[in-house]
Amino acid sequence: MFSRRDFLQVSCATVGLLGFGSNLVRAAAHQTVTQQDLLAFEPLGNVTLTHITDIHAQLVPIYFREPSINLGVGDMNGLPPHITGADFLAKYGIDKKSANAYAMSSEDFAALAQTYGRVGGVDRLSTLLKAIRAERPDNTLFFDGGDTWQGSYTSLKTGGEDMVKVMNLLAPDAMTAHWEFTFGQERVEELVEQIDFDFLAGNVRDTEWDEPVFEAISYYEKGGVKIGVIGQAFPYTPIANPRYMMPDWSFGIQEEMVQGHVDKARANGAELVVLLSHNGFDVDRKLASRVKGIDVVLTGHTHDALPVAVDVNGTLLIASGSHGKFLSRLDLDVRDGKVRDYRYKLIPVLSDVIEPDPEMAALVREIRGPHDGELNRVLGQTESLLYRRGNLNGTFDDLICDALLSERDAEIALSPGFRWGASLLPGQDITVDDVYNMTAITYPNAYRNSMSGQTLKTVLEDVADNLFNKDPYYQQGGDMVRVGGLGYRINPNAEIGKRISDMTLLKTGQAIEAGKEYTVAGWASVNENVEGPAIYDVVSDYVSRQKTVSVAPHDAVKLVSG
Repeated sequence: MFSRRDFLQVSCATVGLLGFGSNLVRAAAHQTVTQQDLLAFEPLGNVTLTHITDIHAQLVPIYFREPSINLGVGDMNGLPPHITGADFLAKYGIDKKSANAYAMSSEDFAALAQTYGRVGGVDRLSTLLKAIRAERPDNTLFFDGGDTWQGSYTSLKTGGEDMVKVMNLLAPDAMTAHWEFTFGQERVEELVEQIDFDFLAGNVRDTEWDEPVFEAISYYEKGGVKIGVIGQAFPYTPIANPRYMMPDWSFGIQEEMVQGHVDKARANGAELVVLLSHNGFDVDRKLASRVKGIDVVLTGHTHDALPVAVDVNGTLLIASGSHGKFLSRLDLDVRDGKVRDYRYKLIPVLSDVIEPDPEMAALVREIRGPHDGELNRVLGQTESLLYRRGNLNGTFDDLICDALLSERDAEIALSPGFRWGASLLPGQDITVDDVYNMTAITYPNAYRNSMSGQTLKTVLEDVADNLFNKDPYYQQGGDMVRVGGLGYRINPNAEIGKRISDMTLLKTGQAIEAGKEYTVAGWASVNENVEGPAIYDVVSDYVSRQKTVSVAPHDAVKLVSG
């Protein structure tokens, strides 16, 4: 039966997905959008959930290009969010020159950026949130999906404290975490004591005492509805990031434990159960199909931005993008312990048309002011579009690899497939701030080692399996490790250990030999006591020497099938 819920979803897609209502056609035609357009929404029901995730410590407006390749494997092939570019625009009926297209896809990104400007900025987020809260003061909850404290110069220099101050002012009701843990156990515990809201991570346990480290569930009442919210931190934190930074804590998906939390919330009278998750979209899609009783999953980690709620057996999955680029709003009609109806909108935070919130703007100036000289120091300029996102490579990562090859005198460079980091337009200055937005981690040392051809293949195969395993529960997020000086072919659908072939050393054109040693430079090793200069210094020195950089997307990594 075609329900009201189905009708609303199709109607939303038909008018362009971002909720501009009757203003959308005019806005697209004139390539203009207003703050009122962004906030336009017909309220529904008695509960409003708002959500951001993966902001990665971005305080001020940035450019951010969505991926052109986001491959799905197995049952996920061809399903959102594994649809990108022109295919994404076609699926959702989005005008390719509209603000929707700019916010949601990689198509014609540099040109549309000239029209629609930067995105994000916590002072703009604050404006939107205050407006929604004013409209629905007794109905609104706000949640932060994690990856909040890490990813910028000031977050690194303050050990995440700048973001704690910002989020205390933005006032979420709860958060969960992932990259937060890379500040180390002690620092995380210090910062949790400083936040004015709930820190939920029900899957984090003390390995010695087998006890929970953080609260798993918090309860709220809005619109006469008791709401249970369960927090789920990134399950693979000690694998994807250095184990030595959180030696006494275990993580994991913990499906049975999640079911237990849901059952407990229901037993305690929760009429609406929300999972505030940092699992990643495909993991949450599988989890939602197996755990009973979750009404809404606010998903994070994989940075996906979807303009519709994805219904999995009656559980709504909400994907709110990253870098402060989007704010999700989900209105729910909850009666007799069930969601009877909903209305959803993914709000793009188009910075140029949103009035900054003065209070938050003042706090951002206070945080960044003492560092302005260094943050704004120009290192060089880019002639090409620099971006990170994409399953196989990104041009800013190619720049990092070029820096490693040059500054560390290596034959091959490896750069991790992190998803965070702002984009730069052709002709834009490259500042210290920009470099840190791509490299600000607590284990930044750029190593230079000898590595055999067999070890190189093993590294690539392991990362490929983490990304392309057909069982989402074995996917750890991120993209393929980026390579410099090395070419290869990859078949994501091949069996484990057989995805990588035809590895070639680019400077000689010769095949990589399993038993031969190669000089390899890289960074972000999860091993302890790694020696080498910090990657942000390596890249800064390289750009300063080059003065002008031009990085075309390379074709040394070839995607194959069959």
